Amino acid sequence: MRKKIAAANWKMNLRLEQGEQLLDAILSKNINLSANSHVVFAVPFPYLQIASSKVNGKQNYAVAAQNCHQKSAGAYTGEVSAEMLQSLQIPFVVLGHSERREYNGETNAILAEKVNEALAKSLQPIFCCGEPLAIREDGTQNAHVEKQLEESLFHLTAEQILQIVIAYEPIWAIGTGKTATADQAQDMHAHLRSVLSNKYGSDLANQISILYGGSVKGSNAKELFSKPDVDGGLVGGASLQADDFGLIIEALA
Repeated sequence: MRKKIAAANWKMNLRLEQGEQLLDAILSKNINLSANSHVVFAVPFPYLQIASSKVNGKQNYAVAAQNCHQKSAGAYTGEVSAEMLQSLQIPFVVLGHSERREYNGETNAILAEKVNEALAKSLQPIFCCGEPLAIREDGTQNAHVEKQLEESLFHLTAEQILQIVIAYEPIWAIGTGKTATADQAQDMHAHLRSVLSNKYGSDLANQISILYGGSVKGSNAKELFSKPDVDGGLVGGASLQADDFGLIIEALA
């Protein structure tokens, strides 16, 4: 059975005391999760240890880093390695988020290196893929995301690919005023699973969680998560509101 995951991506938001208050408010809801349901908080680097301490002992709650460097060590001032995250016992790392692809020039080749480094240090990547508006309007979105998977993930063995969580971001529906429907999310998720199936076989593809990252809110989470190939969400803005993210967790649970 595939893992169902509600992943909160705080991005570059919140002071430490605000982050602590948010975590306390969400965790105090005491939402019981089924064995295959998980909640992951992707917090800024300075907050990883405090977030880890707060989820410690909470069943199926965990913490993720928002990025790691593709090299294991060296003269890379300001960067954070997978080995550093491993030493903090961080189980997840978000890789290839659309903002890092756009603002930090992360290519599919760089992300392949990051995936390798994360896996080598026993981190589970949440690998992001998705298409911008121009690609969606051109009707080539399927080929675009397929290339992202092929160039960043398809060098992995079957055993390694099972450690990957995929998050699909319809970049064209984030901050543009356009809205992606639950059916559009399902269509792309089904395509991604078919791409994985063609490479690794259907049995393996059906074990990989694919999250949706297109403005998931408490009001639409239940409909999105009801789709057969949508295994949860990578949540941005709504994850900064305790009540809204609580509703998302409940929709997952």
